Amino acid sequence: MRILVLQHATTEHPGIFRRFLAEDGHDWDAVELDKGAALPDIDGYDALWVMGGPMDTWQEDAHPWLAEEKAFIRVAVEERGLPYLGLCLGHQLLAEALGGAVGPAENPEVGVMDVHLTEAGASGVLFDGLPEVFPALQWHGAEVTALPPGAQVLATSPACPVQAMKWGTRAYSTQFHIEVEPDTVENWVAIPEYAEALESTLGAGAAERLSADCDARMERFNEMAERLYINWLQATAKT
Repeated sequence: MRILVLQHATTEHPGIFRRFLAEDGHDWDAVELDKGAALPDIDGYDALWVMGGPMDTWQEDAHPWLAEEKAFIRVAVEERGLPYLGLCLGHQLLAEALGGAVGPAENPEVGVMDVHLTEAGASGVLFDGLPEVFPALQWHGAEVTALPPGAQVLATSPACPVQAMKWGTRAYSTQFHIEVEPDTVENWVAIPEYAEALESTLGAGAAERLSADCDARMERFNEMAERLYINWLQATAKT
C-alpha cells in the first residue's frame, strides 16, 4: 500500500504508526502543508491519512491552503472512495469536507481522558478488541459540531460527543490521539498553541505531569494503536 499523509506540523506525523507501516512494508509520503508544500496528484495512492495540527478548520484567512485541503479530501473520499484515516484536525477536516461542521469546543479537552465506544463503535471493525471505555490522549479546543450526512459516531466522551466517526465503508477518524510515542508530549509542547492550551487547561507544570501520565500508559497506548491500525487495514479493504 502507498499512503499519502497530509501534515500540518513537522512533529504531528503518524507517530507509532510509522513503525507498523515499516514492519508491514507499506510506503508513505508526507506532505507538509503548513510549510507551503503543494498537494500532489492523488493518482497512485492507495489511501489518505490526515494528521493533527495547531490551526483550526475555519482559519482559512491565515492558512489559505485549508480550503484546498478540504476539497482534496472530499474528492479522495467521496469521489474516489479512497481509504481514509484522520486524527484530531484530520478528523475535523473530514467532517467539514463532507458537509459537516466544526466549531470551538464548549469544554476543551487536554490530557489523558476516557473515550467511550458507542453501540456502533463496539460492534464495528475499527475498535474490535479494544475495551468499551479506554484512556486516550486529548489535545483539542475545537470539535465536530454537526456530522456530515451519512456519518456514524463510533466513540464519544462526556465533553465531546464525536470522538470517532465513520463515513461510508472506508473513511474513519478520531478526535483523540492514539499514535502517541514517548516523545510526543515533549515535541508538541514546543508548539506555542499547544503549550498555551496545556497550561491554561491544566495549570503550571502541566507538561511534566502529562508526559508522566502518558509514559505510565505508553505500552497500553501502543498496543491499542497497533490493534486499531490492523483493524483499519481490514475495514478499509472491504468494498
